[in-house]
Amino acid sequence: MQFDLSPELAELQLSVRKLAQERVAPRAREIDRTQEYPQDLFEVFVDAGLTGLCVPEELGGSGAGILGLTLAIEEVSKYSQTAALMLLLTRLPTGPLLIAGSEELQRRYVTPVATGEARGAFGLSEPQAGSDVMGIRTRARPDGDDWVLCGTKCWMSGVRQADWYCVFAKTGPPESRAHDSVTAFVVERSWPGVDVGRVDAKMGVKGVDTGELILDEVRVPAENVVGEIGGFRLAMLGLNSMRPIVAARGIGLAEGALMYAVQYVKERRAFDQRVSDFQGIQWKIAELASEIEAARLLTYRAAAMADDGKFTKEFVPYLSMAKYLATELAVKVSGEALQMLGAAGYMEDHPLELYYRDAKQLTIVEGTTQVQLGLIARGVLDHDLWWD
Repeated sequence: MQFDLSPELAELQLSVRKLAQERVAPRAREIDRTQEYPQDLFEVFVDAGLTGLCVPEELGGSGAGILGLTLAIEEVSKYSQTAALMLLLTRLPTGPLLIAGSEELQRRYVTPVATGEARGAFGLSEPQAGSDVMGIRTRARPDGDDWVLCGTKCWMSGVRQADWYCVFAKTGPPESRAHDSVTAFVVERSWPGVDVGRVDAKMGVKGVDTGELILDEVRVPAENVVGEIGGFRLAMLGLNSMRPIVAARGIGLAEGALMYAVQYVKERRAFDQRVSDFQGIQWKIAELASEIEAARLLTYRAAAMADDGKFTKEFVPYLSMAKYLATELAVKVSGEALQMLGAAGYMEDHPLELYYRDAKQLTIVEGTTQVQLGLIARGVLDHDLWWD
């Protein structure tokens, strides 16, 4: 059993750590304040080859895999969830194409994401269908050799920045809940009938727009179908493989928040001693550090499993555990770290109120905490996760 990173991944981790400290950290507060997309950071990521980390070399990426992207996102998340989301969006919309798309689709849409020439977004949720995926109402009907899509997607990250969208729609009867009634399509932003609707006002993770994608009689050629007609399983495989990447956002945020709080309590004095000298503070630091390490190991294992193609049903409990523990831990650590600073932690003079606001999103996106718990429990009940 090997816990050390390969020399290549260790070098990647150190280089992204340096980049995050020098380029991302100084921009985090301004991005939150202005809510403007940080194009400068996107260009930094492109120049550093980070937009192609999880893309195979033959498609223009570096082939570092999901583990490589997980490591990069962990480092960036120590300072900015917005920057981390930008990197996550190099895999979320491209995932279904990498899993089941034709080589032509991959070269047309995945390669430009890897090289930074294009950006994608992922369209699954709808106003009445968040966790209830089979409740989607976006409809795709055949028309000659093409498909025509109508409907509205919501809560789509990067909706205004994207050049194309991976969209799931009903190809069976609208009321059907059969898994073969949902199919994935690649839709280009420039096509007639494609429009961005409402952009959401968010509590945190500002700078990457989240909002609605409106599809009004959008004609999609047959070659833009991802995989086979009836792609519900593809949606689940795509999301399953993303669990460690979302988890990385959680552990990075937790690490960043705790490191900041520890430095503060080592310098802050109260009752004639440093705050860090109080046993209650020391025990809390130990508790949080231990939980971070546990979540980090779960996350790295999940990322390695996903790179090995282990994101089908029998491996879901392990992937969901990483997402569940890491994202809930982000909420816990950001709250405890803020408390260590007292009133100062509540002020914008320090980044902890920003961490605190950003953390909650992680327990909701790409499968809520409650969905993860259900998946883990199902895995135990079905003996996919068992101990003898």
